[in-house]
Amino acid sequence: MVGATKDVRPAAPLPGLREMAPERLPRLALIGNPNSGKTSLFNQLTGLNQKVGNFPGVTVDRKTGIAQLGGQRRAEVVDLPGTYSLYPKSLDERVIADLLYNPRSPDYPDFVVVTVDASNLRRSLLLFSQLADLGLPAILALNMTDVAAERGIQLDVATLERELGVPVVPMNARRGVGLAALRIVMADRLAARPPAGRFWQPAPELRLLLAEIRQHFKLPNDYLALHYAHQFRQLHFLSEDDRQYLATLTEKAAFNSTAQQAAETVARYAHINELLLEVVTVTRTERREPASNRIDKVLTHRVLGYLIFLAILFLLFQAIFAWAQYPMQWIDQGISALSAAIQARFHGPLVRLLTEGVIAGLGGVLIFIPQIALLFAFLAVLEETGYMARVTFLMDKLMRPFGLSGKSVVPLISGLACAVPAIMGARTIESWKDRMLTIFVTPLMSCSARIPVYTVLVALVVPDEAWLGIFNLRGLVLMGLYLLGLTSALLSALLLKAVLKARERSYFIMEFPVYRWPRWKNVGLTIVEKVKAFVTQAGKVIIAISILLWVLASYGPGRRQEQAALQVQQTASAGHWSAAETERRVASARLENSYAGSFGHVLEPAIRPLGFDWKVGIALLTSFAAREVFVGTMSTIYSVGQDADLGTVQQKLAGEKDAQGRPFFTPVRALSLLVFYVFAMQCMSTLAVTYRETKSWRWPLGQLVYMTGLAYVASLFVWQVWGS
Repeated sequence: MVGATKDVRPAAPLPGLREMAPERLPRLALIGNPNSGKTSLFNQLTGLNQKVGNFPGVTVDRKTGIAQLGGQRRAEVVDLPGTYSLYPKSLDERVIADLLYNPRSPDYPDFVVVTVDASNLRRSLLLFSQLADLGLPAILALNMTDVAAERGIQLDVATLERELGVPVVPMNARRGVGLAALRIVMADRLAARPPAGRFWQPAPELRLLLAEIRQHFKLPNDYLALHYAHQFRQLHFLSEDDRQYLATLTEKAAFNSTAQQAAETVARYAHINELLLEVVTVTRTERREPASNRIDKVLTHRVLGYLIFLAILFLLFQAIFAWAQYPMQWIDQGISALSAAIQARFHGPLVRLLTEGVIAGLGGVLIFIPQIALLFAFLAVLEETGYMARVTFLMDKLMRPFGLSGKSVVPLISGLACAVPAIMGARTIESWKDRMLTIFVTPLMSCSARIPVYTVLVALVVPDEAWLGIFNLRGLVLMGLYLLGLTSALLSALLLKAVLKARERSYFIMEFPVYRWPRWKNVGLTIVEKVKAFVTQAGKVIIAISILLWVLASYGPGRRQEQAALQVQQTASAGHWSAAETERRVASARLENSYAGSFGHVLEPAIRPLGFDWKVGIALLTSFAAREVFVGTMSTIYSVGQDADLGTVQQKLAGEKDAQGRPFFTPVRALSLLVFYVFAMQCMSTLAVTYRETKSWRWPLGQLVYMTGLAYVASLFVWQVWGS
């Protein structure tokens, strides 16, 4: 028997509201469907800048902030991952269940703000009706009213408010329209009771079961007790005894969870459909197909879609080299001029530490700001417009033959920016094996930390010329490195799928968001935050390592450096070398006999088959914690003992000679090094987040061994086949 709907009995107030300590800030939770504008509203309320995107799955964990409400009152705001119902299918959705199903938790919200898409009210109200039946005081934030108006959809807000029994606030969260009214309503709502009506009641035959659960756990209503019966295995706050009690109880009552969920959903939609007949009026019917659908026919076309995506990638990588060239030159020349000016006016070990250690290392970070900014500007625009959602749809078709879940697409695409949030994004994948597989291969996607390594080596050996008169050759090589990372991720997924014997099949369902012009404020904030994170996080590590390296490269054990320098000077005198050549050889001999040189020589036997020498070995070692440290290390190593006016970072690398006096960084050697960095796992943060997400060291250690081994073998192949 299907449960009844629209019982008007008032729901009992929940314990959390009554027991709120007077000194504690009221807590409100933002809940809604994916891509309904929760995070935009969170940012508007709190003044924070959490990442927003015009596609589902951006928020996978809860975020908190403080909001100023009307009447000088304040509240703690919790932004929750998007969900379509209170029956979680993935880890991110279970965050909501753990928060809302435990009224005695100190984190339990005092009321909820449910954000709904005004242009698709039918779908959004399913979640609202479930929240209302839980007995939570609520406000309905009627978002995207501008989109509804464009489609000729008119909503009778007063009737909707009366039928739902809660305040309804029309708004546009992106632009902040309706925000002041929402703040006032929220302040009033702090003392409000839960909605008076019920959307749905469990079937009568469940009453005995639900009464026992309510009594045992002292729950305020039947609907919450019903969720305990449905989801007790996934609720983290329940003890093992509680789970066993519920298992016995549901088995005794022959409780069929799947059938009950289906019956509940059908009944709720029947009620929602009746309600919408009174509330929604469509004032016009589009004769033509909506513009969004017509654009989608082109952008998601099985041939044109991929060609357009490749063209956008072309433009992105061309821009990274062509547009960033001048600001990079200015930064590089500025750093070089600063070092030269300091060395011309001051002398001593501290001055050398400052110019050859700190400034040289810092220059290795700052020079890549234009390229990092361009990359994130492109990604932000693609997300803001809604095109990224179409890319995930296209990539889904591409990835399925390799055994990846359709939901793996969003984490993998996010991995182009940074693997850490991308791995957290895998929480949306229901299947454990698919989730582990996605986490394992995501670091193979070329993240932004690889850009400094890629661009400095590509610019070193690839001429700045046009191919076919249109495409910059360096941009093409850079794009090839990104595609190599994607290909390796797909093939690795295929291999791991066979190892795990994963045969589960999942389906990727995504609702395309409407196309929108990007909000340039969001794009600008994204650029500033990403550049700031790059400079501060990588910069601190790079400067610390640069100072340590300078000390290790300037001093050596015993008198080895002095003896090596004396030997070179004697050889120079006998060979009538020029003063400049003698100085260069002496500096090289001192560096080779320093502590850093000694470490490098220990590593050299292992990396010489790859075409690398001891200097590159030092850079590989120091960049284990973070890939971008490679360039700062190379800059410091090649600055020690040299005059600052010898040139920029790139010129110093270009001036490096091998034992035969030929350029050290040949195209094949640079390719070997590039391939190593495409595959190598050199990011402590990624290993840490993999451990956190998998709760096991087996997976991060597996990533480390597999990716390092793959990098070594690939680099060995390149050098042994083309470089020997």
